[in-house]
Amino acid sequence: MSGKVISLSDLPDEVFAQKMVGDGMAIEPSEGIVVAPFDGRVKQVFSTGHALVVESKEGLAVLIHIGIDTVNLKGEGFIILVTEGQDVKTGEPLIEFDMKLIAKNNYSLKSPIVLPEGDGIKEIEFTGEKEVMKGRDVLMNVKMK
Repeated sequence: MSGKVISLSDLPDEVFAQKMVGDGMAIEPSEGIVVAPFDGRVKQVFSTGHALVVESKEGLAVLIHIGIDTVNLKGEGFIILVTEGQDVKTGEPLIEFDMKLIAKNNYSLKSPIVLPEGDGIKEIEFTGEKEVMKGRDVLMNVKMK
């Protein structure tokens, strides 16, 4: 996902802002596409298309949640391009989404990128990037236990 990097604490959703789902960062997208953050496998795709989980070969799971409360759109404005269990490569398109439709329905586009399974994580190093380009820039480096 390309866009401006923001802290989870700046999200208008306490569940993500308080890191109840996991640690990470968020992106305010500049375009309506989510790509694979690394080579791995699609672990879960939410039927409404607003979120998915990708898992690396090392077992790191990453939840990519498009916008806040966008589950309420019930799939409208989301095109799922992958299936659960599918192998993906870095930069491969996963979901397309209609930014204008999301904004028109008064939902925040700020999109949490979180690590929901913190038990296997030894260390998270945030790169400090202010803007990221999909498939190119690194948001965080994670060391597994």
